Amino acid sequence: MGKFVMRKTNTGIKFDLKAGNGEVIATSEVYAAEASCKNGIESVRKNAPIAAVEDQTVEGYAVQKHPKFEIYTDKAGEFRFRLKATNGQIIAVSEGYKAMASCQNGIESVKKNAVDAPVVVEE
Repeated sequence: MGKFVMRKTNTGIKFDLKAGNGEVIATSEVYAAEASCKNGIESVRKNAPIAAVEDQTVEGYAVQKHPKFEIYTDKAGEFRFRLKATNGQIIAVSEGYKAMASCQNGIESVKKNAVDAPVVVEE
């Protein structure tokens, strides 16, 4: 089972969604306050299971409504995804994946793990 891990940074607080094996599958922005970070987690829980997938790596891709996962390629040519909430705000992003299938598996893992993942605070 996955878990949300909240931890302080030099500039605020952020969360990582980790899979059952401990791998980070999605990361948040850095929030100024713990309450905002918790709201971000709730937003991922609410939006991830119902989010459509928009593959921006193909020409003429179909634009999906929010909430959605957007798959894109980064400057290094790796596949990444970002989860956008109903209001269009980015609430979680992935690491870079060498293969499209791995990126798609990451999205499925977020959808599966986010709903009932406990929140753990790391000091």
